[in-house]
Amino acid sequence: MNSKKILIVDDDVAILNSLQVLLDFEGFEVVAFESGSQVFKWVENRSVPDAILLDMWLPDEDGREICKRLKKLEPTKNVPIIIMSASHELEKTAIESGANAFLAKPFEIEDFLGTLQRFTE
Repeated sequence: MNSKKILIVDDDVAILNSLQVLLDFEGFEVVAFESGSQVFKWVENRSVPDAILLDMWLPDEDGREICKRLKKLEPTKNVPIIIMSASHELEKTAIESGANAFLAKPFEIEDFLGTLQRFTE
């Protein structure tokens, strides 16, 4: 059993649910949110995740800004953050915001799991 804790932030409930089912099946402990503001409240009151999957386009705040803020906080500054977006041309700005990796949606499950496992092994 993996038992690594993964935090997912995506406002698309179908994607959130799909990733949660997949990661549960792979043995990860999953915490899912639909908005970026929930992440900061959760991090303040709970343990730090092993990795964060972050959608770039969220209703309350841009994923890149959330990434920058998380990388400045002591508890989360070393947590790997993978930014996901349907906008393929935004990989450079995602990485510049401090993300450890970028995944273009839609992605292959094998690519997704491979990227995540690189940061959680």
